[in-house]
Amino acid sequence: MQAEKQKGAWIKIVYWSLVFTFMAILVCMQVTFAANETMWDRFETIMNDFYLKLLGISTIVAVTMAAVALIVRMVSRNQKVVDEATAWLKRIVITWIILNSLGLIVAYVQPLIAGGNYAG
Repeated sequence: MQAEKQKGAWIKIVYWSLVFTFMAILVCMQVTFAANETMWDRFETIMNDFYLKLLGISTIVAVTMAAVALIVRMVSRNQKVVDEATAWLKRIVITWIILNSLGLIVAYVQPLIAGGNYAG
């Protein structure tokens, strides 16, 4: 008798879990189908927007920090501080170049793997 009650409770849990999963999938698909674009198109749009905002912010921060490093380099009389400011200036420039080149790398690689099929 007890085993039958446990089996019935387990079946109820499985049933409602499947119903919930199916409804969640329907809700997710509705958003995708309503916009008449695939999930990957929307993801690409979001990532492009995020990347452009990141570039704008990183450029402002890089210019500001480079200006501070240059001012410290020009004003300081201590050689150790000048060397540290020069090292920071190099790091800032290298990081800024890497962030800006990510877009070029993605723009070059994306056509090679378009549609999920590598065409290289």
